[in-house]
Amino acid sequence: MLYHLLYPFHTELSVLNVTRYITFRTAIASLTALAISLLLGPWMIRKLREAQIGQVIRAEGPATHQPKAGTPTMGGLLILIAALTPTLLWADLTNPYIWIAILSTIAFGAVGFVDDYLKISRQSHHGLRPRYKFVAQIGIAVAVGMALLALTDEGLYNTNLIFPFFKDFVPDLGWLYVPLVVLVLVGASNAVNLTDGLDGLAIGTFTVAAAAFTGLAYVTGHRVLAEYLLLVGFSPTAELTIFCGSLVGASLGFLWYNSYPADIFMGDVGSLALGGALGTVAVLIKQELLLPLVGGIFVLEAASVIIQVAVFRMTGRRVFKMAPLHHHFELSGWSEPKIIGRSLIVAVIFALFTLTTLKLR
Repeated sequence: MLYHLLYPFHTELSVLNVTRYITFRTAIASLTALAISLLLGPWMIRKLREAQIGQVIRAEGPATHQPKAGTPTMGGLLILIAALTPTLLWADLTNPYIWIAILSTIAFGAVGFVDDYLKISRQSHHGLRPRYKFVAQIGIAVAVGMALLALTDEGLYNTNLIFPFFKDFVPDLGWLYVPLVVLVLVGASNAVNLTDGLDGLAIGTFTVAAAAFTGLAYVTGHRVLAEYLLLVGFSPTAELTIFCGSLVGASLGFLWYNSYPADIFMGDVGSLALGGALGTVAVLIKQELLLPLVGGIFVLEAASVIIQVAVFRMTGRRVFKMAPLHHHFELSGWSEPKIIGRSLIVAVIFALFTLTTLKLR
């Protein structure tokens, strides 16, 4: 909104010309998100405590987690407010990509909100039934896919799939692009959700991934850089840099209160929304296949659950002491801060490796 209010006056007040630059608006949006998150955090923690909205810890989890019971949860609402407000303030709201990203994030957050609400009201770690959650997530992803097909018909998008390291292999999936969108969005949403098990783990690794996608979104929307790196360039997607930057700022602010020992948890309203946001941006900027590399920690966490369940059903044995993977490390004697710190290091390595693939084609 501020962008639309300020930029028209750049001819009368030359300093307002900076509002036309993506880099400036991304920086100011990131700082705005960080400020909102930091300033609103104590108020939200207090209100959640007053409403007795506390975390329910599953009995079969690590014993060290039991003291965390009652810690304010649903802090994902803080992240959403802090991220979406500056996006609405500084992004070009006539851009369809921005609205797809915003609405997808809100929709996934709504599913998480219902899940959290049911857990708290029942005082159980069982919330929304898995099949209902999956149906809702798939419905959101299908809606995003159909919106992208509509943009394709208008010449504003395409259904090509870009493979890392290959510059000439760019198949057009057509209608099959919708199932791909479903796989990416549902997978990303649930992977972040599974990672959210230690103080600061999910939000820390998400911040690294969001920062990487901030760079990817900018490069994809920059005509010269996109051509140089042999990317499918869409100039309008540059506005997603502002959305990603807002996510980074909001996440850093939330990490201030979620770092070990956490004063607040994000809950499913946060983890499902953030995963959905990451997946949506990956699809919009045509970097779907880079998402597993950027979010390597999320992939490892989700894979550990899949492997554990599959092997146990087939053999009756467990591969890991407990899944997701961070619980395995806990039961192996690693301290929670050490797991979080090392995960962040690995997340940065994944992000840096991903960025190097842009030139290796």
